[in-house]
Amino acid sequence: MKLIISSSELLKGVMAVSKAIPAKSPLQILENFLFDLQGNTLTITASDSELTLRTRIEVEATSEEGKIAVPAKHMMDLLKELPDQPLTISTASDSSFVCSWASGESTLPYFPAEDYPEITGTDETAVTLQFPAQSLVEGIASTIYATADDEIRPAMNGIYFDIDLGSTTLVASDAHKLICYTTADVQASEKASFILHKKPAAILKAIIGKDVETVEVAFDSKNAVFTFGQTMVICRLVVGKYPKYRDVIPQNNSNVLHIDRVQLLNTVRRVSVCSNKASNHIKLELQNEKLTISAQDLGFSIAAHETLACQYDGAPLAIGFKSPYLIEILSNISCGELVMKFLDSKRAALILPAENEEEYGKICGILMPIMIS
Repeated sequence: MKLIISSSELLKGVMAVSKAIPAKSPLQILENFLFDLQGNTLTITASDSELTLRTRIEVEATSEEGKIAVPAKHMMDLLKELPDQPLTISTASDSSFVCSWASGESTLPYFPAEDYPEITGTDETAVTLQFPAQSLVEGIASTIYATADDEIRPAMNGIYFDIDLGSTTLVASDAHKLICYTTADVQASEKASFILHKKPAAILKAIIGKDVETVEVAFDSKNAVFTFGQTMVICRLVVGKYPKYRDVIPQNNSNVLHIDRVQLLNTVRRVSVCSNKASNHIKLELQNEKLTISAQDLGFSIAAHETLACQYDGAPLAIGFKSPYLIEILSNISCGELVMKFLDSKRAALILPAENEEEYGKICGILMPIMIS
């Protein structure tokens, strides 16, 4: 292999895929980048066997094609220290390659590309969709915080993509809270679904830039492939059946609270400082045009309460929540005015942006209450 490439472009390429390099792997070969030079295109692959990132870079010149596995950490550390300039990479022997620049060179080991595991994508049964990039990023950002860490129910550790004829809904839940994000931008000729683990979801959210317009999504029963620009993300899907989330979305919560989201969020944060650190319980007491939020820790003889003006239509109600869950939802729903709908103190509350803000109708949250004294 021999090529000339911009050091900054190569650094950009390896950094784009580096998130898939495992910190430590039983397969040491996975601690390397796979460089595959074909013509004037260098394909860089990184994988941890569950998640694979791949990108392509155009090189300035090439005289010998080839494929080698190069140490990821050493390669990144070297490129980070080089100013932008032409970099010549050439294999020097059966086990080393040389990176040469204007004033010096570095010799690094490489490993046979044949040792690198074969990366499989989707098969002929794959469903393919065109997903607007920013809708995908927004959908992941709006739901990923609600995923679980559940060894018994792995399906809860990812985002469920529920693809229907007229819309697509992204769902995440940890059994305490459930978040749904619906977009009409993605439609399919037939119903389909898959569960994307939170790790590749977080990476997609991080690497899809604002300049990306569309992401092609292909998935079968085992894998999903996300393609945009020169980048490809291949990941193993979570196997399992996702709960029937639509069945738990309240349809008849008749007690309705309208309130400023930021004001409510800041109040919950302040009051929860005095909640019991083990339970994190806070209490919401609702009356006409008044909301009182309180918390106490009897073990330390501390307590706090705060009263907010609001619009409330319904019967007087006292309901308890775990403050971290409520704070998470309030922090991740983007709106000015918020609507919370309750049935009673024992059943789930529905949280969504104000109904008159139609553009925010695509997201809603459900939060389970806790018993209060």
